[in-house]
Amino acid sequence: MAAHWLTGLQLLAGPGQAARGGEALIGGDGALLALDQQAGEQARALGLQPQRAEGMLLAPALVDPHSVLEVPFAGRAETLASLAAAAAASGYGTVGLLPWGKPWRDSAELLQLHWPEPLQLGLWGSFASRDRNADGRGDGKANGSSGLAPHADQLAAGALGLASGPALPPLELLERGLALGEWGDRPLLLAPRLPQLGAGGFVRESVHTLRAGWPPDPVASEVVPLELLRSLLRQRPAARPVLINLSTAAGVEVLRQWPVPGRPQATVSWWHLLADASRLNLVDEGWRLEPSLGGPHDREALIAALAEGLITAVAVHHLALDSEEQLLPLDQRRAGVAGHGGPLLPLLWQELVRQRGWRAEQLWQVLCWQPARLLGLAEPGLEAGGRRWLLFDPGGDSASHDPADAQPRGSLAANHPWRGWPAAGRIRASGLSAPAQWQL
Repeated sequence: MAAHWLTGLQLLAGPGQAARGGEALIGGDGALLALDQQAGEQARALGLQPQRAEGMLLAPALVDPHSVLEVPFAGRAETLASLAAAAAASGYGTVGLLPWGKPWRDSAELLQLHWPEPLQLGLWGSFASRDRNADGRGDGKANGSSGLAPHADQLAAGALGLASGPALPPLELLERGLALGEWGDRPLLLAPRLPQLGAGGFVRESVHTLRAGWPPDPVASEVVPLELLRSLLRQRPAARPVLINLSTAAGVEVLRQWPVPGRPQATVSWWHLLADASRLNLVDEGWRLEPSLGGPHDREALIAALAEGLITAVAVHHLALDSEEQLLPLDQRRAGVAGHGGPLLPLLWQELVRQRGWRAEQLWQVLCWQPARLLGLAEPGLEAGGRRWLLFDPGGDSASHDPADAQPRGSLAANHPWRGWPAAGRIRASGLSAPAQWQL
């Protein structure tokens, strides 16, 4: 396939740089060959004609700090190969996988999953060992957690850092691990959640929850563990905790009151930025999350905290369910939504750039560069010869997400919640996918 000489672009070359006008030369194999003047010189030497790409944004591929893949090779809901295809379709070149699986990935020999270039797969090690007969959910119950995992071995095998399950580990186990501190300067992911305080609820308490008739999950199920962590970590200033999936306005305020230095980084899931209990109909997907979906006040507080830097990064936190599990009644279904394979970038562009006036570089801070720093990776940029780039067309109604594209791309998951949501623009091309799939 011939190379493409794109002119009239907006280029977002790397961290600390604003979007600017420019042009690019992209090879037929998906490699970014040159930018600006060099792109034009090389294109003319090849006898190429320019392709106008007015208003389109050429930027680094996105980075997902944490997602879930339970059964990598024979999964019905998702496999390693399908997740790779889904991530590429959504513009994500790097994904960090949590150890939540069957079996639970809590030892060096289980951290041997790989993706082909240019996709980059990072693996989080496990903070705790898991009973091989446990269901793998990591809920901190006695039959799921049997002690500390071999931290040093996992890090030596290339783990990004360590992660707990979707709830806070037993405090005595957490204290023991913090006292040992074997992960050094690597991050420790902690979920500030105590399910026993949730009283069986699965949508955050609010007037909208009561009106919908869902069992309410008290705010205390997030605030109490946050307060416990603040007290516990005050004695461990060398630890690098990262709070994952912050979900309430009250939780944001606890984080704001955390002493600086010492305040942990935090992530928020993409769906908590888009949906709340006032925006969903009773028949919509996306009600059942862990942590619970909040109300409008929670969503506004999370967006504000992300804008000011109090929350560090947006996570996809993809957790796939198969079609059979998705048919279960909501109160019997496992919590989680799938994100990869859907129009995450267009949806977030619509919400944060179009509606709230964010700049492109602000959005890339929370979707790309800060997630990369959280993972301990180099911040992506547009580099000659690289393939971790995407071409995003935000342009107007003509580029809005087409209902004909309502099926997830690549993913096997049955629990994508975004169907019917307004989305601005589309990814026209990416070095992560085959050139035959481009729309140039």
